[in-house]
Amino acid sequence: MLAPLRNSLTARATTPETGRFGGSVRGGAADGAVSAWKSIRRERWEGALELEGTLPHWLDGTYLRNGPGVWDLGGHGFRHLFDGYATLVRVAFRDGRAAGAHRQVESDAYRAARAHGRVRHREFSEAPEPCALLSRLLGRRLAGRLAFLCCAPITDNANTGVLALGDGRVLCTSEAVSSWTLVDPDTLSTVGKFRYGDRLGGLVHSAHPVVVPRSGSSESESELWTLVPDLLRRGYLVVRMEAGTDERAVVGRVRCRGRSGVGWVHSFPVTEHYVVVPEMPLKYSARSIFRAEPTPLYRFDWRPEGGSYMHVVCKASGNTVASVEVPPFVTFHYINAYEERDADGRTTAVVVDCCEHEDTSILDSLRLDSLRSLAGLDVLPDARVGRFRIPLDGSPAGELEEALDPEEHGRAMDMCSINPAYRGKPYRYAYACGARRPCNFPNTLTKVDLVERKATAWHEEGMVPSEPLFVARPGATREDDGVVISLVSGKGGSGYAVVLDGTTFQEVARAKFPYGLPFGLHGCWIPRT
Repeated sequence: MLAPLRNSLTARATTPETGRFGGSVRGGAADGAVSAWKSIRRERWEGALELEGTLPHWLDGTYLRNGPGVWDLGGHGFRHLFDGYATLVRVAFRDGRAAGAHRQVESDAYRAARAHGRVRHREFSEAPEPCALLSRLLGRRLAGRLAFLCCAPITDNANTGVLALGDGRVLCTSEAVSSWTLVDPDTLSTVGKFRYGDRLGGLVHSAHPVVVPRSGSSESESELWTLVPDLLRRGYLVVRMEAGTDERAVVGRVRCRGRSGVGWVHSFPVTEHYVVVPEMPLKYSARSIFRAEPTPLYRFDWRPEGGSYMHVVCKASGNTVASVEVPPFVTFHYINAYEERDADGRTTAVVVDCCEHEDTSILDSLRLDSLRSLAGLDVLPDARVGRFRIPLDGSPAGELEEALDPEEHGRAMDMCSINPAYRGKPYRYAYACGARRPCNFPNTLTKVDLVERKATAWHEEGMVPSEPLFVARPGATREDDGVVISLVSGKGGSGYAVVLDGTTFQEVARAKFPYGLPFGLHGCWIPRT
């Protein structure tokens, strides 16, 4: 039961803890800087949230958001947004009120860094200093190359997503297989590591597995689908895990067609009957993974000469039913996919929508020095809604076009969500972060109408919103009948959850935290049962 809202949030809040890495425990950015790129300075907090506006009484459940929240360790600061240690934020809605909380995810990487005051694992953009003994014996350069075997394990910092499996378990995720972490959605405490019970192994997998109702079953019976890149045999395993289990089953295998390595699969789309396996020219770097040497693109190599491909795998048989070449592309996130049928009801193609970036410069634009110093400059790389059409008639090539004019959403597009009831099916609306330029980072919440090819934006000057998550109204029959929730980071130590009407895209309420929130990545909704 949520406590009544009070004027003084500190009367309800837990006692703040001293900052583990030094500095004020207040968190946020009291100096007027945007709190999005500032480390949070307390490990946990919870309390009632001050409310502006009116929340719909049907909104009854918990919104969770994961993302990097600590970028500073003693005197050391990380270089890249994706390096930060995971901070889990919760907003619980009930009876028209809201209560908030945050807590650090207790990964081995975070605990080791906290204990030693420096990086001890290999993070996204940097690795720890080579151990002194190896440096003396082998030289600094060779010792760094051997970090994978000797000194520096791959991070288990699960700072990317948070996922409800459908069986009561909630996971924080990232791309390292070792990173998946079970958390308690009520207390936000770290329960422990999620360990697969199979022998498939693998170092990395998709950071965004897809949980969908099991074919032919009720909504409560779910299954998880993910892709496991095979870095040695150059391919991808398409795997499925049923709710209540910890064992993956291989459904199919796709062999890479490009000759330059395995393409990055941060996310992937599914339809009712198919899994789409993207083969992007942004490749996993063996040098970075096995020799602990960051490349100019961090963990990746850009190899467009090897081609770009989209593969379609049948969920039932595991067979690859289409494999087409497409123009080179860069994407972190797929919006949705669905099957296109002819007048006789036969499936003729698979349509895939994604947040497509113009090139790999998006990775460098997420360096913390750029995010902190270039605000107000028009330096955000362009992005659009890219639409693939993959024919199922054996054609060798697929199509990639823009789904609407990028100027509609400020030539920025990422961090997307849809009404989950339409996942894998024909749909009309998507919600994402767009831009009102000039800016160096997406600064609007955007509703995209893919039928009318129009976009509507919510914007507040100086604020940095995170991924908009759509929550459908119970019993709704319209696709956009619901609300959109986003956590917003602002100036001067401000942070709040904004709630927008899914149809009109007008703000209906905001629930204010008493401190600034760092920018976060992805969230999920857990309805109260």
